[in-house]
Amino acid sequence: MNQVYEKLLGCYKSVQEKVSFKPEIALILGSGLGDYADTIDIKETLDYSEIEGFPISTVKGHKGRFVFGYVNEVPVVIMQGRVHYYEGYDITDVVLPVRLMKLMGAKVLFLTNAAGGVNYDFNAGDFMMITDHISNFVPSPLIGENIEELGERFPDMSSVYDKDLQDIIRQTSKELEIPIKEGVYIQYTGPNFETPQEVKMARILGADAAGMSTACEAMAANHMGMKICGISCITNMGSGMSDNPLTHVEVQETADRVAPLFKQLVTGVITNIGKTLK
Repeated sequence: MNQVYEKLLGCYKSVQEKVSFKPEIALILGSGLGDYADTIDIKETLDYSEIEGFPISTVKGHKGRFVFGYVNEVPVVIMQGRVHYYEGYDITDVVLPVRLMKLMGAKVLFLTNAAGGVNYDFNAGDFMMITDHISNFVPSPLIGENIEELGERFPDMSSVYDKDLQDIIRQTSKELEIPIKEGVYIQYTGPNFETPQEVKMARILGADAAGMSTACEAMAANHMGMKICGISCITNMGSGMSDNPLTHVEVQETADRVAPLFKQLVTGVITNIGKTLK
């Protein structure tokens, strides 16, 4: 058996032995949203360390657990802490949690992240709905022997971010009167912030926001046939776009400042997506 698939099935078996909850939506929490999971109607939790073979996040402030429960009666599984490629894991380990949540029953993947703005029309604190991504700067999680049980060898990537889900996000932002920009997300490896020239390159390529996650997770989910949507919190402007040096402290401060609005938006989007799943 394919080693990647064997590891995935081992993790799934471990989860099945400990959790009975069946989610419909999978939510990955980015910086500033970590405590969102604590606010839902929690039914079960599972620390990543309790799942045999599961990659453990080493990022400070990430709790590292799955939270199962309801957001306004919508059954969800929430990743409270994600794994990043820059932590030294193989890219297949980075996307293992997404694949695992699909096996748990999730039909929709809702991605959130903190990102740097590379579009001069953006400001720190803005929200950006992801309409497409650029993933060329990290390895594809689909490289290697194809796992036929998960998806086809050459999956189409024409509409990774589901158009209907994008409409739901637009409608939700109007209902809540929370402004949201739209744009393309580019994933770099990290953990360093980009140089001014790399930010300029991202802009030339058509990106509006840059980060260190998300695109690879979306690719793996798309391969498995999940519906995907994503929202970035623009926590800072890219290197060279202002006179200030970039720090993780600045990223965290901005993420924390706009977190209440972000949480409100996430709740609204999940609630409205849930109505379409009934």
